[in-house]
Amino acid sequence: MIYLNKILLHRPLPEESYLHTLPAVRWLSQTGALTFPAPVTFFVGENGTGKSTLLEAIAVACGFNAEGGSKNFSFSTFRSHSPLHESLTPSRLRRERDGFFLRAESFYNVATNIEEMDREIADVPYISASPLVYSYGGVSLHGQSHGESFLSLVQNRFGGQGLYLLDEPESALSPTRQLALLAEIHRLVQADSQFLIATHSPILMAYPGAHIWQFSETGLEAVSYEETEHYQLTRRFLENPQRYLAYLFQEKEESSCPFVN
Repeated sequence: MIYLNKILLHRPLPEESYLHTLPAVRWLSQTGALTFPAPVTFFVGENGTGKSTLLEAIAVACGFNAEGGSKNFSFSTFRSHSPLHESLTPSRLRRERDGFFLRAESFYNVATNIEEMDREIADVPYISASPLVYSYGGVSLHGQSHGESFLSLVQNRFGGQGLYLLDEPESALSPTRQLALLAEIHRLVQADSQFLIATHSPILMAYPGAHIWQFSETGLEAVSYEETEHYQLTRRFLENPQRYLAYLFQEKEESSCPFVN
């Protein structure tokens, strides 16, 4: 199911805006729109190319809290998000029933806000824990490891028929847990959900049928899984790790640079 089929730049950014330094923003300024033709879309590429900035702006333009959470979250610990969302207009095919924006860097703040909301309604009689806790698995997110709490959120809070935006979710997950997340993504896609995911994980971006936007210094390009730099670099490293390590450890006289074909 596709709810958000594109994001439009409805007005040009100020010429003096620092956002023009980001390749993704320059590309969007030139093209005017970014499309999401599949239920799962990945943003991949090097640090500094604008993946997280663009994903955050899309999330805010769609009504989500800048630091993460559902559209009902309104907390703010530090206003660090860019004004890019003010120039974006979501183009929707239909309205989603559920939704969540998850940022790895501010997940602690989301978990804290859930705890605070629970304390506010803790005096409700006849229940031992608030309905909010139950909707997140019945266990405090702070009472679990980062990876456990993240998967608990996806498994218990993401209800299907939703639009879910995830920013580098792999940062909390082991390779095994990344595979578990893939299974959850597939379960939710089958339940009519859509995902936009910024990631560096070649495990996650292997999801079948996903649309992959590769971010680079020249902008954005639609690529296949095997064409991503992450897949190619990981494959070459695993095929000959000793060669990579020799080069990285300055044994260049014995090893040619393995970072190029």
